[in-house]
Amino acid sequence: MTALHPARRREQTSPPPVERIPFPTVDEVSRHCLQEEEPETVHIEVHLPGRPEPARLRAAFGEALRRHPRILMREAPGRWYRRRYEWELTPAPDVDPVSFPPPGPDALAHARVRALSACPPLSASPPLRLEVINTDGKKEEKRGDGNGRDGNGRRDSRGNPTGDGGGCVLLLTLNHTALDGPACLRVLATAAELYGGADNSPAPQPERPPGSVRAGSGPHLPAPSGSGWARPVRVAADAQGTATATGNGMLIAELAVPRRVPGGAGSAGSPGGSGGPPPYTVNDQLLVATSLMVARWNRLHDRPTGPVRITMPVDDRPRGIDMPIGNGTRLVEVGLSPEDPADERLLTAERPDPAAVARLLRRTAERTRALKAAPRPPLGRGGALLTAPVLPVGVRAAVARGLRRAVAPWTSTTLLSNIGRVPYPLDFGDAGRAQAVWFSAPARMPRGLTVTTAGTNGRLHLALRWSRALLDDDAAGTLAHLFEECLAATAACGSATDTTTGSPP
Repeated sequence: MTALHPARRREQTSPPPVERIPFPTVDEVSRHCLQEEEPETVHIEVHLPGRPEPARLRAAFGEALRRHPRILMREAPGRWYRRRYEWELTPAPDVDPVSFPPPGPDALAHARVRALSACPPLSASPPLRLEVINTDGKKEEKRGDGNGRDGNGRRDSRGNPTGDGGGCVLLLTLNHTALDGPACLRVLATAAELYGGADNSPAPQPERPPGSVRAGSGPHLPAPSGSGWARPVRVAADAQGTATATGNGMLIAELAVPRRVPGGAGSAGSPGGSGGPPPYTVNDQLLVATSLMVARWNRLHDRPTGPVRITMPVDDRPRGIDMPIGNGTRLVEVGLSPEDPADERLLTAERPDPAAVARLLRRTAERTRALKAAPRPPLGRGGALLTAPVLPVGVRAAVARGLRRAVAPWTSTTLLSNIGRVPYPLDFGDAGRAQAVWFSAPARMPRGLTVTTAGTNGRLHLALRWSRALLDDDAAGTLAHLFEECLAATAACGSATDTTTGSPP
């Protein structure tokens, strides 16, 4: 007789609970307004003189992700009537984020196209990808439109840093709903340190110019001329045969860092307008150059002049290993209009008047210092109110999209994102240090144009990105040429008020 024993119950082991984090304000607003035709991607391009070993690089990047666990996340599934979107933090990547596309003469151009058109999904952790593209060492044209074509060919490249055919490009594509460029650059610096063993600590922040306003000190914000309700000008459309085109185009260029004259621009920050450090920053020069570019472009297209407003991200996060990962910038809008209306004609001339440029530069420096110091939520009080978890996310999303359409005429003219000097050496050991770093930000309508800059090895790396519903490739090339001319005009304006000469720091 066989004894019958009750079947043992299997020990039920439940998976460990997944930590969830509610979407911050910037993430939620971006999530509400996603559009397939204009992917919300950030592109980062790091040029190295050598080539890293694939297995070592994959291991180093994977360990860097684990050391910054906030980047290992995916959107938690949920119903439309939930009160919040949430991120799920994962212990490991859901997918391998590192790939090595086949080499070829157009490999980099194809990777740039993917960076603008194929957004890493929010449903898989991490919401980014890293492509390692081998370059052939031939001299490449630095101007490209993101579609595999060279730009307008006005400038010869300095070529691959070593010229030995052994270089590579690390091309990162981020989903901007989850991450921004500075955060991913911090993770890449950690990967470089793990791969090469060299210290990749950030360089000290540059000193502020005299007269800077400190946070909490009650900054005085110079009032812009004209009504605060005036609609900012739009960049004139010039997209021949592309009225129904979708997606973004991109053009990159390597420029000289604009010269800053010590004590120039007639600032009160330096007695007599001479001697001492410049009372403005390269960022102020970039803002003024962008506004002049738009004004001159619109004049060429017989568009009326008006106030130019530029959205500018401000990043107050530390750059060390403890840097918060995610979308950590706050957006401020800088109004760039001359105090004297008579200056408008002088500024939009083919050769902008140096004295008028100096006055606009001084006024812009005062405004940017005050805006950076003033405490403000990431998207203003309106953004905080819009994302308050009172109504279901589905309802808030419909409200956000409708509000975005309603306020489109008052949206800023363009966005300028200046990373500044890249704070990390990005030393990958046997693969070498970064020789050039480019960023580009999404260019969705109604702005349709973004200007992104970064400084590496004493050079300014510019990325112009545009909506194809606004510009075509030829028009964007002309716009980039105007930017270069306008940036040079900001470097020459010191001679209008000061004869002191010197080299920029």
